[in-house]
Amino acid sequence: MHEFGLTQTIVAIAAEHAGAARVRRISLAIGQLSAVLPDSIQFCFDVCSRGTVVEGAELQLVEIPGLARCRQCGHEFFLAEPFGVCECGSTHLEIIQGEELKITELELEDLCV
Repeated sequence: MHEFGLTQTIVAIAAEHAGAARVRRISLAIGQLSAVLPDSIQFCFDVCSRGTVVEGAELQLVEIPGLARCRQCGHEFFLAEPFGVCECGSTHLEIIQGEELKITELELEDLCV
C-alpha cells in the first residue's frame, strides 16, 4: 500500500511548515486519476500523525475529477480512468486535471506569546 508512505510524507510536510504550532486541519486534493485511494490516506493518517504536531488534526480530502482534452478536436470531457475515447473517436487525449495530489491548505493553532 503506497498510501502509507504518501501519508507519512504529507504529515512530515505539514509538521515542517507548522514548526512549534499544532496543526488543526490539513486539506488535501486528490485527483481521481492519481491512483491514490482517499480512504486509505484517511485510514493511515491517525497512525502516521501519532506523536507529531499533526496528531489530532482533521484531514479534509477533496477529490478532483479527471478531465481530458482531445488533441484532435479540442473537446474537453470528464474521465473516470486515465484513458478514454473522445466523441470524435480519437484516443489522443491530454489529461488536464485529476492526476494531482497536493496539500491545498494547512490550518494551525495560534501560538500565544
